[in-house]
Amino acid sequence: MRWLRTGMLWIGLSLFAAASGDEASSRLIILANANDPDSLRIARHYAAQRQVPAENIIALSLAAAETIGWGEFVRTLWQPLLDELVARDWISAIRMNLQDEVGRIKYAMSGHRISYLVICRGVPLRISHDPQLAAEARPMTEKPEFRTNRGSVDSELSLLAAGNYNINAFVRNPIFLNERPGSFDQAQLVKVTRLDGPAATDVIALIDRTISAERHGLLGRAYVDVRGPHKQGERWLEAVARQLDELHFDPEVRLQPGTFPAGVRFDAPALYFGWYARHLNGPFTLPNFRLAPGAIALHIHSNSAETLRSTTTGWCGPLVARGAAVTCGAVYEPYLELMHQPQLLLRMLARGHNLGDAAYYAVPALSWQNIVIGDPLYRPFAREQAEQWAGRETLPATLRAYAALREINRLVAAQKRAEAMDLARQEMRRQPSLALGVALARLLAEEGQPEAVAPMLGFAAFLPSARSDEWALWQQAAALLEQHGAPAAAVGAYKALLGSANPPPELRQTWLTEAARAARLAGDMMQSTRWEQEAAALTARANTEP
Repeated sequence: MRWLRTGMLWIGLSLFAAASGDEASSRLIILANANDPDSLRIARHYAAQRQVPAENIIALSLAAAETIGWGEFVRTLWQPLLDELVARDWISAIRMNLQDEVGRIKYAMSGHRISYLVICRGVPLRISHDPQLAAEARPMTEKPEFRTNRGSVDSELSLLAAGNYNINAFVRNPIFLNERPGSFDQAQLVKVTRLDGPAATDVIALIDRTISAERHGLLGRAYVDVRGPHKQGERWLEAVARQLDELHFDPEVRLQPGTFPAGVRFDAPALYFGWYARHLNGPFTLPNFRLAPGAIALHIHSNSAETLRSTTTGWCGPLVARGAAVTCGAVYEPYLELMHQPQLLLRMLARGHNLGDAAYYAVPALSWQNIVIGDPLYRPFAREQAEQWAGRETLPATLRAYAALREINRLVAAQKRAEAMDLARQEMRRQPSLALGVALARLLAEEGQPEAVAPMLGFAAFLPSARSDEWALWQQAAALLEQHGAPAAAVGAYKALLGSANPPPELRQTWLTEAARAARLAGDMMQSTRWEQEAAALTARANTEP
């Protein structure tokens, strides 16, 4: 086991402990690329939103490329940043007239007072392997997969206050699984997150949506994709599903092989945990798809963060482009055991901790391939559910229904189904909602009142155009109407859906088939024939296309 070489660390423990009572935002450092106007704009916007002192922004002259070599990393980023932090007394250290084999100036470290280091878009993302710097880091390098010094910029900068560590293989995180790390453990590392994404506008939106969501707490639904290539990852995601259920998010849990297909229900996704696809797919690819404000979205896959500049390659960049406030990934192959563990990340966030602390609780390795995208100060569960529901009158109209759903789930779990149904009826009278209507319709059917389903969902035919994340919810409402003796109302709902949505052809074909069946049951043979003909035309077109 290789631990951090911390030199004279014990000297600065009292300094670190004294500083730990300060406001985290006043001790937060923001790193930007001085050559990139967008990087500076993001840094200033974040500082203003979180009341970070302007002097805490450090802008270095850096390359525009996402990938750099070790020489450039040390020369343009590591050394200038460390020198600046020592000069400003953010890191307590004594400079020596020595360099290590990587070219870093040696310091005798004695602690730091940095709460978090936030890296802005424009700062390089990853460091390529340098065979000339290859060296043994036993026992890890006894395995060929760890004979590398490539890594993420963020993970390397976590060790700014650690002294001149061996850059090969990885360094074990001293606060992994440590809920109450002491000052000695915390002084060994700097907690780093990144504000990055395909475009500067995506990052500005991430910051704004994070702060907006924090005011009222995370709202929406939860989705977990459990099946993958390794049992360990499946156990992690099964634990996530249990936690989400205990939080009353009533998660949609996929147990079939493969990821969520495009046609499944995926409305208001506030929490998404899944694996194992190379690139973003399924519901995320639907037109104008957006995650809920403040969403936590994590997809486990090697190289999921190899670039953050694309809206389609990998997962991290595409998720940010679609509204994620929090995501994690890897810039190279990290191997499953050394990635952020989603069940640990969720555990700490659900207990009210912020992202910066939760992320370092959940990752076992530093000087490795991992990154975290998001505001380290973000506390998605700072407001408990009872407080969130008590303040429902102040919630955005589009999200109040999901606060009600969470409360309904809590009541059902407490064996208070009658109260849950009364609450659903009250909220439906206040403002009809497809999500609430479907939930109430199912409760009614389970209670032996199928005749009450149609009155709860008949309004679906008159709804305005829905967002793409609501298409499958709309289809579920139509299916429930058909199943519970209201095929004519189902036809109306299908007409509304098919008239307003622009889905991929294969998804539209599925809807057409279902709609034609509902029309036949309703005795509307003319409409059934039209939909059948359109479905056949789509099939013929698909068969002729190369």
